[in-house]
This record gives sequence, C-alpha cells and structure tokens, in this order.
Amino acid sequence: MPRSRRVSGAPSSEAGRTGRPRWGLRLFGVLSAAVLVVSGFGWAAVNHLDEGIERVDAFDGVQRRPQEREGVTFLLAGVDRRDEISRDERRKLHVGGEACNCTDALMLVHISADRSRVSVVSLPRDSYVSFPPHDEPDGTRNARHRGKINAAYSHGGPALTVATVERATGIHINHYLELDFLSFTRTVDALGGVEVCTMTPLKDEYAGLDLPAGTSTVDGSGALRYVRARHVGSLSDFGRMERQQHFFAQVMRKLSSSGVLANPARLTAAVDGILGSVRADRSLTSGDLVELGAAMRHFSLSGSEFVSVPVADEDYRGDPHWGSAVLWDQQRSRELFAKIREDRPLTSGRPGKKTRLVPIDPRSIRVQVINGSGRTGLGARTDGALRRSGFATTGLPRNGERDAQRTLITFDPRWDRSARSLAAALPGAQLRAVRGHGPVLDVTIGHEFQGVRRVKASTTGLAENPRGVRTGDQVLCP
Repeated sequence: MPRSRRVSGAPSSEAGRTGRPRWGLRLFGVLSAAVLVVSGFGWAAVNHLDEGIERVDAFDGVQRRPQEREGVTFLLAGVDRRDEISRDERRKLHVGGEACNCTDALMLVHISADRSRVSVVSLPRDSYVSFPPHDEPDGTRNARHRGKINAAYSHGGPALTVATVERATGIHINHYLELDFLSFTRTVDALGGVEVCTMTPLKDEYAGLDLPAGTSTVDGSGALRYVRARHVGSLSDFGRMERQQHFFAQVMRKLSSSGVLANPARLTAAVDGILGSVRADRSLTSGDLVELGAAMRHFSLSGSEFVSVPVADEDYRGDPHWGSAVLWDQQRSRELFAKIREDRPLTSGRPGKKTRLVPIDPRSIRVQVINGSGRTGLGARTDGALRRSGFATTGLPRNGERDAQRTLITFDPRWDRSARSLAAALPGAQLRAVRGHGPVLDVTIGHEFQGVRRVKASTTGLAENPRGVRTGDQVLCP
C-alpha cells in the first residue's frame, strides 16, 4: 500500500443528506470505552471523572433480570442526540436532518473475569425483538410488544433499552455508557488522529468520504465519515460493521503503541475529549474504571474478539408496522450469548501465540509466489512455507523485478477476504487490489520479507457464518 497520508475532515461540496446518516455512532461506545475502561488512565484524570460524566437511571425499574455471572458486561449505546451540535458542526460532520431520539448503535462489551479477553458483540439497530412491559414517556402503560431494538430508547430511555437487551440476550448488564457524535470526534482528535487502511478507494458523497487506496491518517471528523459511510462497499449494516471493527482495532493499537497510556498529559487530554458527552449509569464509579484499567494494562489485541449477532433474515417483513427488520438466527445467537454468560471465548479453541485465525480456509486460497527480493531460492522456500501452512500454491515460483521493498499481495477485489487471510500469514505485506486479476493471488516477495506465519481457519459455528468471530489483531492494517 502507499505510505500513510493524512486526511482531514474538511467538508466536501456535497451538503449533508437526511435518511439514515448515523452509522458512526456504533463505534462511539467502543472507542470511548477503549479510553475509559481498558486504558487504565492515571489518577489525575480519574479524580474529575465523576464530575464530568452525566448520570442516567439505566437500571431504574428493570425487573426479572438475568443472573449476574463472571466478568463485567457493558452496554454501549450510540444515541442520536444533537441538541448541543451547532448548525455549522452538523454541516461539517454531515449529520443533517432531525434527531430520532433512538439508539443507532448498540454493542455488548464483555470483559472476562481474568481481564485477558474483551468480547465485542454488535447488535444490529433494526433487530426485531420483544419489549418488556413499560411506561411510555407520556405516562401510559404499554404491555409487552415486539419491534425494532433501536426504538426501545424512544419508548423508555436507557432503562427500557437495558431491559430489552437483557431480555433478548439473557445477559446481565453491569454498566451502561451512552455516547454521541461529538464525543467520537473529540476523542480521535485528542489522540492525534488514527490510521485507517483500505484496499480500494472509498468515496461516499453523502457522507463526505473520499479516501484513496492505502493507509491514511484521519482526524475526528474524517474518522466519523469513515465509520458512517453507507454508500460505499456493502450497502448492508453488516458491511459497515467490518469497517468499524477495523477502526476500533486501530484505535487500540494507537493507545497501546503511541505512549498515550504512559503519558498523563496526553491521556488526560483524551479523557477530557469525551467528558461532557458521555452519560453513564449511576453505579459506575471512577474506582471501577481504575480497577479495570490496572488489571488490563498488559491486554493485547489478540485477546479481543469481534462478532455481530448471527442473522437468519436481513430483510424480515413479518410485521407490517415496522417494515424491513433484522431477524436473529435463534440457535446461533443462543450459542453466542451462552458463551458470554459463561465467560468463555467466542472461538472454540484459542490458537497458539504464533498462530492466527483467518476467515477463509487457506486450502481454498490459490497463490502464485514471485521472488522480487533478488535472494536466490527465496521464492521456492516461501512457496513451500505457504504450502505447509495450507495455502494452495502453484508450486512454481517465478522471478520478478529485484527492486521490491515490501512484500506485496495483488488480488482481485472479489477475493478480498482471501487476500486478508493470506496477509495474516505474511507480516508486513501490503495489499493491492486489481480488478479482473482473477482468483489466483500473487505474492511478490520484497527485501523486507519477514517470513511466513502459521494461520488456521476459524472453525466454530459462529465463524462459519461469513460474519464470524475475528480477533483484534486480525482487523488491523497489515
């Protein structure tokens, strides 16, 4: 890929559109929780944390709750609140239109009892679920009924949202965090921007997104556009989730590698960037955050897991009142939620430290090795190493130009998941998408070749779903 370039969030000539423009909220909770929950920030920031966060009654009146189990589970809600966003800011961020007073993003974040693992489960905003009996904002009593999960907030605020998610998943929620647009952009800016990478150019005039292929550094508003864009790539909610999970992993990499966690001034700035925009349940204390942060100082991205709820029907229309909705796969979702309740990894078996899980079985990935390093015999050795890792190499490596620096994987965009799986086996490799390249992936070995790493296909029932479990180090830029 080309070298990293900085992309600012300056507004484009296209005005913001109405419709469903709030996709970036899905990452707000996870990103801010990365600072508030996982980082273990210093006492200087903690001492004023309680004063900076607005409190909500997230568990008021919630009845018949699931049994509390091992570990800690947060419900992170991205809520469409725009009362504090000026007209100029709305135009810059491309968040025009009226607020819906609903949740546009819901994530369950489970931190294991031994603090070695973080499991992130995305709940599609249009999930068709059952609401427990509740009081409407006007005081009328509403019996149990069904609808889209994002409407729980407008019917009964945080408490009904918590009750609805607990009823749908059977998971006891320990804490609730609620974020908005500004908390997201301020946090990214406080971190000095975040790197994102894309195999192909991403352009969405509606969201104001224009990213070239390769690696770019985005500021707060640019990051918002990256995670919100809906007129690029897959038009489904799930296609955006993959891009957003990638962004979260990049944030975690930045937090752990840039010295933010070890620098009180930078860390306090990052925390201050979201204070005033975050709302939390009344039981979440600064002491809780310090304890979690201290326990997770040595947490690594390989210990994080990302998954969306398994779905049976993305366009369920069994209830005319709600239009198109998302219907969960009952068996697979029960298996997923059971693992969270029992504080177990979402993958059936953890790979060794030198083995990475990949979404595509290497045996189905066809590879042509090209030696561009100028080192005699390296092509044959690499071909053999990839074949021993399970890849379907041609067995006939070729010699190429000898001036290649980094190893390059050339692939057809139709086989992008195969390319990502191959990249996991080749540390430091760049990815280049070429339309019409065909099903065989070319690996051009460069002078900076770092060898072949062992990989294996994730074989859990969840991973067989094309939107299965991925670890944090699997969604990073190569």
